Amino acid sequence: MVDLKGQYDKISNEIDNAVLNVIRSTQYINGPEVKSFQQELESYLGIKHVIPCANGTDALQVAMMALDLKPGDEVITTSFTFVATVEVIALLGLTPVLVDVDPLTFNIDPRAFRKAITPKTKAVVPVHLFGQCADMEAILEISQEHNIAVIEDTAQAIGATYKFSDGTTKKAGTMGLIGCTSFFPSKNLGCYGDGGAVFTDDDQLAQRMRVIVNHGMEVRYYHDSIGVNSRLDSIQAAILRIKLRHLDQYAEARNAAADYYDYAFANNPKLLTPKRAGNSTHVFHQYTLITQNIDRFGLQEHLQSKDIPAMVYYPVPMHMQKAYTDPRYKEGDFPVTEALSKSVISLPMHTELDDEQLKYITESVLEFVNR
Repeated sequence: MVDLKGQYDKISNEIDNAVLNVIRSTQYINGPEVKSFQQELESYLGIKHVIPCANGTDALQVAMMALDLKPGDEVITTSFTFVATVEVIALLGLTPVLVDVDPLTFNIDPRAFRKAITPKTKAVVPVHLFGQCADMEAILEISQEHNIAVIEDTAQAIGATYKFSDGTTKKAGTMGLIGCTSFFPSKNLGCYGDGGAVFTDDDQLAQRMRVIVNHGMEVRYYHDSIGVNSRLDSIQAAILRIKLRHLDQYAEARNAAADYYDYAFANNPKLLTPKRAGNSTHVFHQYTLITQNIDRFGLQEHLQSKDIPAMVYYPVPMHMQKAYTDPRYKEGDFPVTEALSKSVISLPMHTELDDEQLKYITESVLEFVNR
């Protein structure tokens, strides 16, 4: 699904030198590379504060801890997402409130968000799924009406740009109160291990999150609040500094591959290509088709027989997961999410796809679909 080896080969000299410099410095934790990466990502995103942490799940947890949410407070998010989004809400003793998604963009439906709001609603987590932003203008408007904190989960969409109706633009993760991301290796901006970050324009909130990621410690060995141990190590920061310089180029390569797929599958009645929202660029973390009237798992097996990986993101919605069984929800409550879970399939999507590979993949898909 992701050619990390091919990507590394093109920047190996830069990466190797950066890693060796950290090793020679022996400043492995909170070294200068971490500070430099933080500043460079702040500049790229156009935001005041980036606080690196250990992974994307921690980023979500730190964001919610910083808001001082209490057990029983409700946090709205979608049922069509990776488990981390809901997992952190449950771990903190908060109440996850799940809603349906838009059938074409796969992102949270603002109308469903509005309907789910109660006096206990304290936050919403729009997930910028597969590489493009949710309808943030509507989400922000609704949130402001009800004094709800917006925590953007931009683990799959870092680098995407959202355009508001007045013509202003902002990067994914910089529109809400807090943005969260992951630097898992397969992400568009991925390191060679685990990593994550939270970002905000709020000075006080930024300071609170810096304290939380460092054991609740502002002055060494003095703990004024409960925190966690969540750090981005210096080697990963050095790698991310290199890859950040290539991030927009990577997005262009992914879009070129998506264009090839779109053209190959255009007007095929059994395949619905990804919708590109008019108010957001798409950085194609995943290229996800909606299959219609075909055996999706048969297609997946057919592709695997030709050494082509294909994945289903996500086969079971959150409201139907055993760990998150809740009497408030039952099968049929989220028709769009449930239909997507039964029909989507994602094809290889990365920066190293060439025309020969894309031709082989698309022809193999069509060989099965057009039987």
